[in-house]
Amino acid sequence: MAKTVSPLAWLAIGLVYLYRLGISPLIGPRCRFHPTCSRYAIEALKVHGFVKGCWLSGKRLLKCHPLNDGGYDPVPPKNHTDRDK
Repeated sequence: MAKTVSPLAWLAIGLVYLYRLGISPLIGPRCRFHPTCSRYAIEALKVHGFVKGCWLSGKRLLKCHPLNDGGYDPVPPKNHTDRDK
């Protein structure tokens, strides 16, 4: 059974899409990771929900800087022990 995404998570996903459409084209590709930070944020919000998705996305954004080499950094899988099912 597929997990439904909360309204807050959809709002956050919408803000990421606004960033991708409005801001990202102006600054060009800067992400050092695969998947990109915006794709990571969308997936994290869909898989983990609003609170944990925002937490994971924020941690990822803090790692995306010139001193970090980047590379492959997928969204961690949802553990079956997580409370928000």
